[in-house]
Amino acid sequence: MNRCPRCGATDISLRASAGTLICLFCRHEWSESLLEEASSAEDLTQLQGTTVGSGAADIDDAVDAVLTMKCAGCGAEVVINTDQQMAARCHWCRHVLTVNEQIPNGAVPDAVLPFRVSHEDAVGKVKEFAGKRRLFAHRGFVREFSPENVVPVYMPYMVVDGNVSADVWGVGEIETKKYTRGSGNDKKTYYDADIYNVHRHVDFTVDDLTLESSGRRAHLDTAVNTNNVINAILPFDTENAVRWNASYLNGVTSEKRDQDVAELQPALEDQLLSIGRSEVADSVRSYGRGVRWEKERVDVHGTKWVAMYLPVWLYSYYHEVGGKGMVHYIAVNGRTGETMGSIPVSHGRLLLAALTVGTVFEALAVAYLVVGA
Repeated sequence: MNRCPRCGATDISLRASAGTLICLFCRHEWSESLLEEASSAEDLTQLQGTTVGSGAADIDDAVDAVLTMKCAGCGAEVVINTDQQMAARCHWCRHVLTVNEQIPNGAVPDAVLPFRVSHEDAVGKVKEFAGKRRLFAHRGFVREFSPENVVPVYMPYMVVDGNVSADVWGVGEIETKKYTRGSGNDKKTYYDADIYNVHRHVDFTVDDLTLESSGRRAHLDTAVNTNNVINAILPFDTENAVRWNASYLNGVTSEKRDQDVAELQPALEDQLLSIGRSEVADSVRSYGRGVRWEKERVDVHGTKWVAMYLPVWLYSYYHEVGGKGMVHYIAVNGRTGETMGSIPVSHGRLLLAALTVGTVFEALAVAYLVVGA
């Protein structure tokens, strides 16, 4: 059981506005210790091999008090703590889930980044986002818009520290001469340039690189939903994550991590190569005509993996047109308040606006011609 450190009670709740736990018996408030406190002095340049936190270990099908239930409405997998509740509401489609729909659970994470944006503030962010787009919104969305249905959800991520080397090879060009030949329509510009083989090597470290560990969200079907908005509200201040305590899930649902370290290695290497290319960018600015990278390699000397829940406020709206449905989402970063999403638009209103703008420009053009004449 998770107990209050002052009185020992187990009736504990999350106070989202402060990101703290509160005992509902003695009103004591506290936070778990920061995950980074144990490794604050760690030298990332000395990382060797693969270090995996207990929560980032390969998923175990063993089921305990923290269960994953499959939503019959949309197929999402929702995690609940059955010590506190026996039912939950899906954060994507708001379908009510019960324990009879349980499926084997993934791993409990190493850490959780508590909510800091309150429900009231999240509702305000969603209202503001939708309000700015009200003019072109579908009328059905405007009538049924209920931002009070914004729900809190923890999204699963792997947070990675790394000690890395990268090599890139390519061809760089420095312009030596520019001239034109021909005239009229046959006029062409020519360039002379010195061409060089370019090789760059860089050693670097990464601290708290976030990787989405839910396969359903990483490989989303944009034909039926817009949940890619989650990536648009990054980054999170993962350095403030606290050690795992199931009490942080009270009143909050969460997605299931369904990808292990081995499955996320390709995504990690892609991101590390991008970082490597950016690290060498300043060293090739002398090649005025640019560098064309033709070969690249990344060597990962050491990594440290931690499974973490990151906080998101989520609003969903199902919209159907011509027998085809689409679920639109508006997401709010539970730490910074950064907001992104999509709403169904009225094509008629868009067309009317386009025609109106076209008419205005046409009228202005005519007026300009008349004045010019």
